Amino acid sequence: MKKIIYFTTVPVPYKVAFFEELGKKCELTVVFENKTVSYREDSWMVTKFKNFRAFFLEGLNVKGKKISSQAVSFLKKEKFDHIIIGCYSTFAQMKAQRYLIRHKIPYIISSDGGMIKNDKGFQKRLKCYFIGHADMWLSTGRITSEYLAHYGADPQKTYSYPFTSIKNEDVLTVPDTYPQKLEFRERLSIEEKNVVVCVGQFIHRKGMDLLIQAAPSLKDTGVYIIGGKPDNMYLELKEKCGADHVHFVAFKDKAALSEYYRAADVFVLPTREDIWGLVVNEAMAYGLPVITTDRCVAGMEMVENGITGSIIPSDDVQQLSDAIRKWLEHKEDICTERILQTARNYTTEKMAEVHYVLLESNKNEEDNDVC
Repeated sequence: MKKIIYFTTVPVPYKVAFFEELGKKCELTVVFENKTVSYREDSWMVTKFKNFRAFFLEGLNVKGKKISSQAVSFLKKEKFDHIIIGCYSTFAQMKAQRYLIRHKIPYIISSDGGMIKNDKGFQKRLKCYFIGHADMWLSTGRITSEYLAHYGADPQKTYSYPFTSIKNEDVLTVPDTYPQKLEFRERLSIEEKNVVVCVGQFIHRKGMDLLIQAAPSLKDTGVYIIGGKPDNMYLELKEKCGADHVHFVAFKDKAALSEYYRAADVFVLPTREDIWGLVVNEAMAYGLPVITTDRCVAGMEMVENGITGSIIPSDDVQQLSDAIRKWLEHKEDICTERILQTARNYTTEKMAEVHYVLLESNKNEEDNDVC
């Protein structure tokens, strides 16, 4: 059985679910930098692991970042068939890469998403150094592959995998009927004729302000923004726009959130930038058409524009409201089964299987010299 070591940051549920699946297929060691991050509840992180060995780096935490050289010790004391760097830009993982580069040990970079930046000088050279020195690259799709190639990856050794936070069991086997949607709406005390759902943090990058501005043009439509407590800026914007049918809903766990997805007609993520956007996967698992922007990698990779959703320019309130109205006015034309099939192609089980096949077919020629 192959021995694989994977370096990553924190034990978020979707990543641990992937490790649990991959760990069924190989002898997997996962090295986490931290147990949690400041912007997440500690309870959200996973603390128990079944199908893989887990280690947490010791070292100094500076503003939530781990300063540690301990990653190198794992590479020195044990032999692995594959070494995967899951976040090439952290101090600990850059330190590990530097060791691997100096000793000419092959390693793999696995990227959860990325978009080319207009960076120059030292910052770009640093990215090119670490990305370009890998021997293989795992990418979430075309856009991420272009990003990796821009910073030195070899397109011939870059392979795509389906990035996700959902399991097979999370995808609806059959679409919900309209009466079923009405049952969920009654349970949630939703009275509007049409329901739009958005999930995310109240930060500028997510573009919630754009959705609030678009809401007044949507008749008989409730807009439910789920994920936290809005600050005064969002509350004042809602009042200024007269967006009476915008509802701010506190963070919900997976089970409670699923009811909102199943009550909805359309899912919207008006982001200004998301290097992936896992809520797109989640919404499509419930058969919802997705409206998002050309700055959302998940949308660009998963959504068939005009068929399973709409891709619009970011920061464009008019196109956002037009796209929402289009989907609400033509509910009968929604290709729900096609949306669900896309979701089925992006599951944790598929993600682990693709990783295993790629690693199995790209066995290091220098295995005997690794570590």
